Amino acid sequence: MIEAAQIRAARALLDLSQTDLATLASLSVASVKRLEAATAIRGTAETVWKIQKALETAGVEFIPEEGARGLGVRLRKTRNTLL
Repeated sequence: MIEAAQIRAARALLDLSQTDLATLASLSVASVKRLEAATAIRGTAETVWKIQKALETAGVEFIPEEGARGLGVRLRKTRNTLL
């Protein structure tokens, strides 16, 4: 599962506001703010899935933790323009 820091980083890479992300994920802005502010993701699995799917569709790839290397996020080579 993705973490709050990954959501913030992905949004920054895509130059999306919290409102933009909420729109893309069909969620309220309050839901996005709450998830991003948390130290640990506490949203429902569906909410987190909607955010992850929206960010991936917009052009990011979430990188899983590998040994001593932490979680991450990066832009895909080809990005979709949704806004």
